[in-house]
Amino acid sequence: MPGPERPSAARKTGVAAALAATLLTFPGFVPEAHALKIFGITLFETEDETAEVIDPVRYDASVDITGADDKLQERLETATSLVADKELPVSGDLGLVVKAREDRERLVAVLYEEARYGGVVRITIGGTELDRLPPTPVFDHSAPVPVTVTIETGPVFTLGSVTLKGDAAGLDPSEYKLDIGEPAGSVRIIQAGERIVRDLKNGGRPLAKLSTRDVIANHTNSTVAVTLAAESGPVASLGEVTVKGARAVNPDFIRRYSRLDEPQRYSPDQLKKASERLRELGVFSSVTVRESEMLAPNGTLPLTIEISEGKFRYYGFGAEYSSIDGAGVSGYWGHRNLFGEAESLRVEGKVSGIGATTDYTTFDYSAGIFFTKPGAILPRITLDASLEAERETPDAYTATSVTARTILSYELNDTDTIKGGGEIAWLRADDAFGKNTYLTFSTPLSFERDARDNKMEPTEGYRATLSAQPSYEAYRGSIFSSFEGSASGYLGFGDENDLVLAARVAAGTIVGADQLQDIPTTRRFYAGGGGSVRGYAYREISPYNAENEATGGRSYALASFEARVKVTEKIGLVPFFDVGTVTNEIVPDFSDIRMGAGIGLRYTTPFGPIRLDVAVPLDRYEGGSSYGIYAGIGQAF
Repeated sequence: MPGPERPSAARKTGVAAALAATLLTFPGFVPEAHALKIFGITLFETEDETAEVIDPVRYDASVDITGADDKLQERLETATSLVADKELPVSGDLGLVVKAREDRERLVAVLYEEARYGGVVRITIGGTELDRLPPTPVFDHSAPVPVTVTIETGPVFTLGSVTLKGDAAGLDPSEYKLDIGEPAGSVRIIQAGERIVRDLKNGGRPLAKLSTRDVIANHTNSTVAVTLAAESGPVASLGEVTVKGARAVNPDFIRRYSRLDEPQRYSPDQLKKASERLRELGVFSSVTVRESEMLAPNGTLPLTIEISEGKFRYYGFGAEYSSIDGAGVSGYWGHRNLFGEAESLRVEGKVSGIGATTDYTTFDYSAGIFFTKPGAILPRITLDASLEAERETPDAYTATSVTARTILSYELNDTDTIKGGGEIAWLRADDAFGKNTYLTFSTPLSFERDARDNKMEPTEGYRATLSAQPSYEAYRGSIFSSFEGSASGYLGFGDENDLVLAARVAAGTIVGADQLQDIPTTRRFYAGGGGSVRGYAYREISPYNAENEATGGRSYALASFEARVKVTEKIGLVPFFDVGTVTNEIVPDFSDIRMGAGIGLRYTTPFGPIRLDVAVPLDRYEGGSSYGIYAGIGQAF
């Protein structure tokens, strides 16, 4: 639906305790009898009884750490499984020795990662040092076997000298964070070598490798001398592409859609993007692109795409509840590989507003059929076709519509996409202008540049969109066009992006049509709700007539600002401020500016953050909403 606020699962407002979750998704329905998951989170789970330990040996472990700061202390204690698991018996006396040796290796690795090359880890079992135990030790089991872990961390070693040799000789060590005087942690040195190889490969050299990595610690002055040498190998182009593991999906389609069969110089980024592109189709449970270890006789690099196909058919249902809008239920069925080339078909339906009133005629209904054909005509083209029927009843209007749409998307490059197609929409509406019927023919056109580092959780980059929709309304013979644009930007601070500043601006206008009522109700602009100005009800922001009825407008302008603060690895807080205006003029006159502010909670999951926002309007309408609660998946923008 056009306008600054699109319908979504996150648009619940007012006293909305929004509970939205897909409760069951059935790929052929294999019941998961031992767990319940909502939003991918396990709410409860039962496990089989722990297998009986053969020859159980109980022990009592303690750890003594000297010379560590709080962060290193925590890391070492976490790495000491002897202490963490001391309530659990091990299998036999030899099992205790094996566990101790694994602990020592893990603890030494932590010390090296923290540049503590002079650190010492000692473990005694039953009073005897680990290395002095016989091959088949026997401990006294009259009481838990005493285990002592002693760690002397030693000083922090710094980089004393850095030498790059071979094909890496001309590179700048500082570009790889190998600055003299900096801590010489093992991870820093390993990652530097990996980045050198990566940069050489990015020059089109698939056989590049690290030939030397020498790290010599000087315990007299606590410095480290690092020597890295690399061999780049020849420049090569991508060669023959072999597909393995395909059964129901056409291997030729996989090869073509990956775009690795196109003439091009070798690039690790292209291989990564090809893998991601194939995963996004949703038909594969795993995708791996493997490079040959040697070049073909013609000097090209052979590739192998190894895939594992997932379940193609799926169905399920969902439920949601709002104390204002009532309950809603939805169901869907889909197929991800309809004709063997990852064509997807999805049929879905939804009823909402149940319980808000007892009159079923005020419920919202929607049903739709959606078809997607990736790689249509050319690998970079995607065809989307849909047929949707919907009845919606926001406070501003009641509308029943049927819309048929066909859109072609073409990827110009990795960030830019253009779209174009056709749309036919029939609409019967009851709004501020009374009861009207519309039949509209449109040609939606759009351009998108997405330069964000992550679509679900961006920390840097930007996204910009431009769209136009020339339209002809047949019953009135009116011609009009809508134009919209938006831009959002992101800036992260700190090594872990603990603070991300995010901002978005958007604007739109409708030109043509003699009167506002000649423009279909759902094509006019409104604002308010989870996708625009939070704190206001869905589509509450609008011009109003003399009877205080929302009419919708010809133009709008919106802006949103967020400070996304990471509190823990999983939890974040987001204070935000939204502002917007909708007017009857072609250009916003800003005579009625509405603002909302609030705070949000984010919980990170593998498929994106779960979002819960609470907002209040700073300039409330008389009799309008006093606050709003919005729930959804993904950031607000």
